[in-house]
Parts: sequence; C-alpha cells; structure tokens
Amino acid sequence: MEIRIKRFQELTPEELYALLQLRSEIFVVEQECIYLDPDGKDLKALHVLGMESGKLVAYTRLFAPGAYMEQASIGRVAVRMENRGKGLARQIMIASMDAIGQHYHTAHIALSAQRYLEDFYRDLGFEATGEPYLEDGIPHIEMHRVP
Repeated sequence: MEIRIKRFQELTPEELYALLQLRSEIFVVEQECIYLDPDGKDLKALHVLGMESGKLVAYTRLFAPGAYMEQASIGRVAVRMENRGKGLARQIMIASMDAIGQHYHTAHIALSAQRYLEDFYRDLGFEATGEPYLEDGIPHIEMHRVP
C-alpha cells in the first residue's frame, strides 16, 4: 500500500472526492449514522491516504495537539470494505503514528475509538481512558498512546 500524507490544500480534487466518498460509505451508509461528515475539521488536518492501484483503500486524518483534542490525535480511521482482513488498518495506523511523530514531534496520541475496535487499538499501544460514551449512536471510548 502506498501512503500519501497531505494537508487539505495539497489534496487533488480526485483525492478529496475519494476520501469523502470512502468516509460516507463507512461512517454514514455502512454504520447507518446520519451526520454531516464534512465537519470543518478537514481544513486543519493532515490526511493519510492508503492507495492501491490508484484507488483509495484506507484513510485516516491527523490533528496537531490542541487542534481537536488536547494531544495529537487520529480520527476517521477507514478501510474500504472489500479490502478488510489484509492488515491495511494496521498499516495505515502505523503510518499515521509515524506521521504524528514527524509532523507534530510527539508520541502522545489520542483517539476516540469505537468500542468494538478497542482490542485493535490496544494491540497498537493505546490504553482506554475515562468512561465509554455514545457518539452518533455508537459506543466509543477515548484511548491514548503514551510513550
């Protein structure tokens, strides 16, 4: 999988369309959550695109400390349905954690994890903090990876 890391202004129109389409397919249609995905935060995020044969197959967005959460954070972790089970989620997360270190010079990373993925994030070094909560009708928990 080829990894591309871009600021919003660096995204091509095709890349922007592909990432918005992928996020809508997963977070709106597959998970049956009616919410506005383009939330205004994309403008200040770094976008991590996982590409295979010219097609977007995995994605995350990253934020500097204080831009979204107190710590640097990863969000909108997505892998195209037909590409799941190939280790792409792990690959894009490792690339995202590395990018946070390179761009934001920190290893303390936070994320809002869907509860059913808690073990996945724990295997990457994240620990749950606080109490579970509902976000868009889906159980979540805040998790941190502290160096």
